[in-house]
Amino acid sequence: MKIYADNAATTKMSEKAIEAMMPFWRDIYGNPSSPYEMGQKAKAALEDARRRAAAVLNCEAREIYFTSGGSEADNQAIISAARLGVKNGKKHIISTTFEHHAVLHTLDKLKGEGFEIELLDVHSNGVVTGDEVANAIREDTALVTVMYANNEIGTLQPIREIGAVCREKNVLFHTDAVQAIGHVSVDVDRDNIDMLSLSAHKFHGPKGVGILYARKGINLFNIIEGGGQERGKRAGTENLPGIVGMVTALEDAAKGIEEYRNKLLPLRDKLIAGLDRIPFSELNGDREKRLPGTVNFCFEGIEGESLFVLLDGKGISASSGSACTSGSLEPSHVLLAIGRTPQSARGSLRLSLSDDVTEEEIDYLILSVEEAVRQLRNV
Repeated sequence: MKIYADNAATTKMSEKAIEAMMPFWRDIYGNPSSPYEMGQKAKAALEDARRRAAAVLNCEAREIYFTSGGSEADNQAIISAARLGVKNGKKHIISTTFEHHAVLHTLDKLKGEGFEIELLDVHSNGVVTGDEVANAIREDTALVTVMYANNEIGTLQPIREIGAVCREKNVLFHTDAVQAIGHVSVDVDRDNIDMLSLSAHKFHGPKGVGILYARKGINLFNIIEGGGQERGKRAGTENLPGIVGMVTALEDAAKGIEEYRNKLLPLRDKLIAGLDRIPFSELNGDREKRLPGTVNFCFEGIEGESLFVLLDGKGISASSGSACTSGSLEPSHVLLAIGRTPQSARGSLRLSLSDDVTEEEIDYLILSVEEAVRQLRNV
């Protein structure tokens, strides 16, 4: 049996997304910035995609900027807020200890420029509260950036509550929603979000394309200079096939969100219950406040790398956490942030499911992990 259980790293492209992209490789391949007919057809398709993306997120089309993915969007959002903060005499930024490295490394860079970065601790269940954010906000706070869903353990943050706190205190709020979009309902107006990052390949769209939502009135700072694309805020010819594929996948995911959730939740909970029965195993993150398809466990007395090798031999694709840090010898900063020891963190396993998973596959996953853990412990 072959099971792909690393959908948090990337997903298989949907047939709808592939079909939607084909005309923009074969027929409508003009540059959207060109004035002649083929270019203008491309431009029309680009702006149609922008309107459709805005409808899913519940914002205006002019608040959507197309990027190369979530990392670029994170960088531009955070750097823009920092530059705006400097103009207003604000150089304090709040985040958490278990953000994606696209956020943490950008904050490190700003720290070197004289910004004060305050990283809030998360609780052992992988959640930070709105009150904790509120208590950290100061007069000189330029930005709060908290991820919507954690990429390693799948815990969901109280984004609407955090956003409301920031709105009340007149502080910009950004969320890295790369893992959340397509898996839970996201509404930038309802959730009080000022800036949001997403990446297409996390919800069955193509790789190399994403979105930065920035509320109107926020003056974005360019991190890529060149032409005047994306209203002068992101230079470079737009990846039109990728954008069309992304928006098609985005609409499809949003439309089927309840069906996706209703199917995956019982299977996810069955997987958790099965892995819980393995001696000296521990679920990472809250049991309820988590994505419908993400499960992360630590198994005492084993090395995660050896576990993946054995599972791969059984036809299972899995990981220990972020694909961006694959191959690193360092224990996961996310697991350390929730209180795991370095030794425990090195024995972690992330299984992230797609909505095509079956109950038979869940049974096979449980049995295979149990056998692999037993074999490693016996060694």
